[in-house]
Amino acid sequence: MVPIVSIVGKSGSGKTTLLEKVIRELTRRGYTVGVLKHDAHGFDIDHEGKDSWRHKKAGASTVALSSPEKFAVIKDVLQEWPPERIIQAYLADSDVVITEGYKTSWFPKIEVVRKAHSTKPVCAGSKDLIAFVTDVKLKTKLPLMGLNDYKGVATFIVREIIKKRSTSGTVSLVVDGTPVPLKPFIDDLIREGVTGMIRSLKGCAGAGDIELRIKKK
Repeated sequence: MVPIVSIVGKSGSGKTTLLEKVIRELTRRGYTVGVLKHDAHGFDIDHEGKDSWRHKKAGASTVALSSPEKFAVIKDVLQEWPPERIIQAYLADSDVVITEGYKTSWFPKIEVVRKAHSTKPVCAGSKDLIAFVTDVKLKTKLPLMGLNDYKGVATFIVREIIKKRSTSGTVSLVVDGTPVPLKPFIDDLIREGVTGMIRSLKGCAGAGDIELRIKKK
């Protein structure tokens, strides 16, 4: 999996403002950043009367829009996809993925605690909590960074997430939407076997990145 970190905190604590500045700083340093925001209340990005809206209303379960610069997918799901599945499907080419929310996930978390809203962390005691961004004097052994110290947060993410948590493996295995960690031996076995077979096919001799999906009949 691509390195992942979550920015968490109570509503109004300043998560989005911090995230915006951190994204800009990481991008300035040359990193490709993917972002996944969790909305527990649902959302709607399609607009009535647009072609895509009409296609969905006609019964399409998935509508994709593509242009030379970007693409978007509007998809009905029977239940919410786990963040790992979304990241693997659409954000895996990022140097780092930052999620906003997902307080109960296993992702490493940086919590924003702002005195004007609450001095009590929502993830206190979580084994996945790795730092605070705050204007409160918290009793903790975890690193503390100021609310306006977006450069310090970016440096922390580079050091503790991008460089430390990047894996050496080159094969990603996802089974029924859930990423499966691979030992180096299995990683090598799959990579060499699949790459060798694919490169033997006509027109595929120079294959680099390979995506293989197997769907149960």
